[in-house]
Amino acid sequence: MAKRRKHQLPIGLSIVIAILMICVGIVGVQTLMVRREAARQQQLAASESQAAAAAKDAFIDRLAPYAQALQKEYAVLPSITLAQAILESDWGHSTLASQYHNLFGIKGSDPATTKLLATKEYVNGQWVTVKARFRVYDSDVASMKAHALLFVNGTAWNANQYLAVRQAKDYKTAAYALKAGGYATDPDYPEKLIRVVETYDLNRLD
Repeated sequence: MAKRRKHQLPIGLSIVIAILMICVGIVGVQTLMVRREAARQQQLAASESQAAAAAKDAFIDRLAPYAQALQKEYAVLPSITLAQAILESDWGHSTLASQYHNLFGIKGSDPATTKLLATKEYVNGQWVTVKARFRVYDSDVASMKAHALLFVNGTAWNANQYLAVRQAKDYKTAAYALKAGGYATDPDYPEKLIRVVETYDLNRLD
């Protein structure tokens, strides 16, 4: 009997199939690499998020005891002290806070004890960048003490300017009293403070 000849593909088609198989393999490897990189980026983001959360907790834990001590002496709610420090200093990362220990954006006029810096103010319905003098402190504790004394002594033109802040029994009332007292030009300042207090459960310290 005659042997049956094996069916052979044309050489051109065989080459095409081989090229396709190589391409599929390359795509598979690239897909695997993309997935691995995506997983690595997710792990990195999670790690950075955990580090950021830990840094925020450390910031609160570091300032909370003195904020509570100031409440006993000057009747300023710790939740408001900490919320303002967080909001005004960007968790201690702002130039004013990190270099000059001014956690609350407190201004001054004496060139010997202040630093001229750019800041944003809400004027005539819009945000503008202006230059202003801000007080320089030796430590964060000194800044917190000055912040409490500002509420106690008021300003040169109104000794009772922040009396309502000290009289407030809860953080929401105090936040709106700060806005009424002219502490900040931001029209949303009270809501921002309240959001910070509630996000980080700061009223547990009051």
